[in-house]
Amino acid sequence: MPQVIGRCPVCDNELNVTRLHCAACDTKIEGRFRLSRFQRLTSEQLTFLEVFVKNRGIIKDVEAELGISYPTVRARLDDVLRGLGFPTGGDDDPRPSPRLMQAQAREERRRILEHLREKRITADEAARQLASQPER
Repeated sequence: MPQVIGRCPVCDNELNVTRLHCAACDTKIEGRFRLSRFQRLTSEQLTFLEVFVKNRGIIKDVEAELGISYPTVRARLDDVLRGLGFPTGGDDDPRPSPRLMQAQAREERRRILEHLREKRITADEAARQLASQPER
């Protein structure tokens, strides 16, 4: 079954659902129903969002999985935020704020230690990765 589209393919305005149908009992409900914010995203935005969530927002992992640079990840994230109707901060500077950088560094250290605990990396590899992290 095809995915529901949230934007008009002709004029790019938001679409409304006007009919719901239950395949099990054949009940039909007609009216005007709004799509969720997520259904307004393009397929490319949804794919990016899935990768971003799967990687728990760790930009380095998103970069690796998609084979794109940090500024591209940020640009795509801003595009998703705009698609969801959220502000992007109005700042065209692709660099993260110091607070965001600290949060990302903490998350990366947590990920390294988790991999060590799960024996996915050796202690030497964990030490090397932790030492290579920039001080923030």
